[in-house]
Amino acid sequence: MVLYTLYKLSIMTRLNISKARAEFPDILNRAAYGHERTILSRRGKDLAAIISIEDLQLLERLARDEMDRIDLEDARAALAEPGENISFEQVKKNLGI
Repeated sequence: MVLYTLYKLSIMTRLNISKARAEFPDILNRAAYGHERTILSRRGKDLAAIISIEDLQLLERLARDEMDRIDLEDARAALAEPGENISFEQVKKNLGI
C-alpha cells in the first residue's frame, strides 16, 4: 500500500483490486468520512478511484466551469470573426421560425 499526501488534508491510497475487494467496506468508510482517495489498480495499472461524494461534486463543478470557459472563448472568437453579425430574431425569421 502506498500513501500520498494531497492538498495537505487528503490522503491517497493505491490498492490492487484483490486487496480492495477484501477491504471494500473500510475503503468506502474512509472515503465517505475521512475523505481518503483510493486508487484501484490491477497488474500495476491504475483503473479507477474511490472518492468522497464531496470530491466528486468538486470535480463536476470544475469540469462545468472549464466547459463554460471554453464556451465563452468560442463565443468571443465567433464574435470576432469578420462578417455581418445578425440578431437571433433575424436568424429565426430567416429560418421561418
